[in-house]
Amino acid sequence: MKRFFSPLFFCIFLLQAAVAQNIRFVEYDLPNGLKVILHEDHSTPIVAVSVMYHVGSKNEKPNRSGFAHFFEHLLFEGSENIKRGEFDDYINNAGGTNNANTSFDRTYYHEVLPSNQLALGLWLESERMLHAKVENVGIETQRQVVKEERRLRVDNQPYGRLLEEVAKRTFKVHPYKSLPIGSMEDLDAAQEIDYKTFYKDFYRPDNAILSVAGDIDIEQTKKLVDVYFRGIPRGTGEIQRKFPQEPPMTSETRDTVYDNVQLPAVVFSYHIPAQGTEDFYAVKMLGMLLSQGSSSRMNKIIVDEQQKAVFAGSFPFDLEDPGANICFAIANMGVDPSDLEKSMDAVIADVQSNLMSETEFQKLQNQVETDFVTANNTMAGIAESLANYEMYYGDANLINTELDRYRKVTREDILKVANKYFKKNARVVLYWLPKMKQP
Repeated sequence: MKRFFSPLFFCIFLLQAAVAQNIRFVEYDLPNGLKVILHEDHSTPIVAVSVMYHVGSKNEKPNRSGFAHFFEHLLFEGSENIKRGEFDDYINNAGGTNNANTSFDRTYYHEVLPSNQLALGLWLESERMLHAKVENVGIETQRQVVKEERRLRVDNQPYGRLLEEVAKRTFKVHPYKSLPIGSMEDLDAAQEIDYKTFYKDFYRPDNAILSVAGDIDIEQTKKLVDVYFRGIPRGTGEIQRKFPQEPPMTSETRDTVYDNVQLPAVVFSYHIPAQGTEDFYAVKMLGMLLSQGSSSRMNKIIVDEQQKAVFAGSFPFDLEDPGANICFAIANMGVDPSDLEKSMDAVIADVQSNLMSETEFQKLQNQVETDFVTANNTMAGIAESLANYEMYYGDANLINTELDRYRKVTREDILKVANKYFKKNARVVLYWLPKMKQP
């Protein structure tokens, strides 16, 4: 007999999977202020060791942009006890992987190792926290690496500067106006003392979360954490947590950028609330409705049906302070940007005027639950989620309960936030045009 899965069965399966998720963990603080979170799971013989520092590009001083991202590179240079270039060798020789990433709000380092190499991961991260080499030879090496990364990803990439141009028009006072990649001028101007100060100010146990997930014994891991981290001294001086809040946009800002692209693009930018707020969950689901998947509103209408764009989407940024939602579309060949803008406005106007159907809403809920469960189906994902929830919300258990906040969002809530935040008279509209069109 032929077997098939009905949409209803699939929905029930996802709901059961989400409800069944119960990630147990132990959390405690060391006397030096380091927050420790441990998750024990013996399903596979691996362990994820991670440290999240509560420092991102919004913590950078004026004219010193790019520091948080720069340190993501610099702190692989070695330490007092690890020679230059050997950090990755330790990981590779142990059969593991490692990486790091930086955002506006935080910097994150992690290793995934065989579980019998737990002590190695803890030692490497303790060296990064206490004994990192912040000196000219490494600074100059990574300065060139970061500058080349900027050239490849931003300056010489089609539409690469788009987010940078949008951010500085969307934010006038909040440091979110500068992207983590930083500017060439600031990268060139920074001196060794600037980097040493940044390291001293932010790379300290009372500004970090150590999150370990995988094939571990909790009590034995606690002993190892004590060995490698308890002796690291607490930092001195207060870390700035409150920043100038962006005033509301009271009019539409329009501008044009000419770039080495062949197809025009149209960008809308709106102010939205900070992550974790009640409205943010509805805004997040609105973004999924507009752009996640082939049947999303923008993709189905603007790309497939009207064929006015080769790509269209809407992306809310998960940020610690009130941030931005970017709507972005690249025009099809021969399509005038003003015509594309009208289509984008029409899609947004529809979600502002009409409740989505129950069927579409059920599909949206399924997408939310699938994404939520998928994010936590690896040890690395669990370690990062636990650290994120603890850092931003002070509640690591949201890894088990945050889905309930999404489930409380109604169709009416999504319509409400579409009208509240996606206002034509309170946004940035940016045309991204080929240089050949420049007057």
